[in-house]
Amino acid sequence: MTLLESDPVIGMVHLDALPGAPKFDGDREATFRAARRDARRLAAGGVDAVMVENFGDAPFYPDDVPKHVVASMTRAATVVADEVGVPVGVNVLRNDSLADLAVAQAVGADFVRANVHVGARVTDQGVIEGRAHEVMRERERLGADVSVLADHDVKHSAPLGTESFVAESMADGVERGLADATVVTGVGTGRGVDLSDLEAVVARRDEYELDTPVLVGSGVTSDTVGEILETADGVVVGTALKEGGDVGRPVSEDRVEALVAAADEVR
Repeated sequence: MTLLESDPVIGMVHLDALPGAPKFDGDREATFRAARRDARRLAAGGVDAVMVENFGDAPFYPDDVPKHVVASMTRAATVVADEVGVPVGVNVLRNDSLADLAVAQAVGADFVRANVHVGARVTDQGVIEGRAHEVMRERERLGADVSVLADHDVKHSAPLGTESFVAESMADGVERGLADATVVTGVGTGRGVDLSDLEAVVARRDEYELDTPVLVGSGVTSDTVGEILETADGVVVGTALKEGGDVGRPVSEDRVEALVAAADEVR
């Protein structure tokens, strides 16, 4: 059974600011030690996979990060992969999916997340356009066995155009963008998904007879994960797994265990 067939709980390794970012504190080794610690706690708490993200690098480059970011992300993903025995994913913010693939291929990661895979979104980085045509060809060229998890109506953004949340773009991400899974989020980090929106996306998936998992990628907690997994096919969790539910603090193994136990009640 592959990861996406198992209703996974994917835990986030939110990296501190990397070298070159405004909030970098000058101690790169501390950043990698923190990544190792959080990955270890996530795995010990029972998550099915972990995803490494340059969360501390705000303000983010829109879609083409400098080479030093790719190098640091490769180091961080290597540290995480060496620490855990579960699948590893990569997300280079804001939307450098080609860097995602490069890092994933280099470290043997299993999946990447594309925040804007098809269409165009208005974000705090400006207008970001999907690059599915480049990303999927690059995956083929590299021969990379890497799944692409593509956001639909991604958080911290708005659509450039008049399509509604459940419009044709959901199917486009899979049928035309060839994404391996769809990720549905709330409006921001740690913000919950409207269940009616989630149900609408799943209904659209079923209407088009698409064999594609739908994951929820924000606002999942131990109190809501059971209800969410009754509709969704997996979750990506960050904030709720941190000490005190504070996204800026370390992962809490106890909170991981509690959320995984709640998920297991319906899986």
